[in-house]
Amino acid sequence: MNTDRVILHSDMNSFYASVEMMLDPKLRGKAVAVCGSTEERHGIVLAKSELAKQAGVKTGMVNWEARQRCPDLIVVPPQYDQYLKYSKLAHEIYYRYTDLVEPYGMDECWLDVTGSGIYGTGKEIAEEIRQATKDELGLTVSIGVSFNKIFAKLGSDLKKPDAITEITPENYKEKVWPLAAAELLYVGPATEKKLARYSIRTIGQIAEVGPDALQQMFGINGVKLWHYASGTDTSRVMQKDFVSPIKSVGHGITCTSDLQSEEEVYKVMLELAQDVGHRLRLHELAATGVQISVRGNDLLGAQYQCKLPYMTQVPLEIAHAGFSLFRERHRWDKRVRAVTIRAIDLVPQDQPEQIVIFSDQERHERRNRLQDAIEDIRRRFGNTAVYNAILMGDKKMPGDQRDLVRMPGLMYQ
Repeated sequence: MNTDRVILHSDMNSFYASVEMMLDPKLRGKAVAVCGSTEERHGIVLAKSELAKQAGVKTGMVNWEARQRCPDLIVVPPQYDQYLKYSKLAHEIYYRYTDLVEPYGMDECWLDVTGSGIYGTGKEIAEEIRQATKDELGLTVSIGVSFNKIFAKLGSDLKKPDAITEITPENYKEKVWPLAAAELLYVGPATEKKLARYSIRTIGQIAEVGPDALQQMFGINGVKLWHYASGTDTSRVMQKDFVSPIKSVGHGITCTSDLQSEEEVYKVMLELAQDVGHRLRLHELAATGVQISVRGNDLLGAQYQCKLPYMTQVPLEIAHAGFSLFRERHRWDKRVRAVTIRAIDLVPQDQPEQIVIFSDQERHERRNRLQDAIEDIRRRFGNTAVYNAILMGDKKMPGDQRDLVRMPGLMYQ
């Protein structure tokens, strides 16, 4: 266990809602929710203030339900350009202490300040960042200080808002191990449920089980899980200019209201695939597999993937593969709230390809040529110059451009 490192995790509290309250002081001290499609009854909560959270408002909740939980709730539309602006300003504060700054979404960052002793201890640096963020941006952060990324992230979650929590080699068993397994980064509902079947309910129990047993349960990911729980994770904080190799290209969205039929799901997948195919071309890559993620209105999700008979950049083929996966694998026990479609197993677009006997190669080539023409038309006359007729009308997708706000690691993995 390397205990010499000093890692911070900074989490901007109730970020969207906090920016809105900073921009409009009349909102301060009130229950505020940032909601998409605020003119629609079925818009959803994207973020909420601390007071709204205390009243029972949850992210992903539809607007009318949020108002039932909190009658005094003030609903405001999102301003993604402002959120991106203040995210970048926060990063500039972090860069004063280190260039090892790795974003985890728009409102969270890891910082490696191991070599920043000239500015003080990790806790002293965290305090300076906390105060500077409040004084210069009018926003608050919670910061975890520890000797690895996982425990630093846990620390920032333990005490909110506007707080600093230090997890050390001396106190981590006392502070971390009694926590529920679900508190550990990367332990989602499915993993939590599987651990519970073995009576593993806390982070300490994950560490006690050992890597061999966890590998039998989860494969190589089980070993990673043990390292996370035991405090032996050694993953690095990447430099601010680091660009991760593109392993997949995806696009996902939370719909303005629940999808209730296969046709509605297909429309969303086809719309999302337009962006996926376009970005594959920009990076001169092609997909040899497709992965979809589907989340129900209970906020629980499932993920499925498949190989493709040939490599492709064509949105229609990506959408067809994703929709076939959906029809074959997904159970309609809940309405669909969110959909993601992702091109995976990427290869260079000019890589020689072995022709599969039972695939319709001629149709594939025609679609490629058609897509070339579509891309050229869109480049010259705009993205809406030509599109599939099925995409006309309401697709239950937000029109507030939230998908244009992309941070490193969110859309490209």
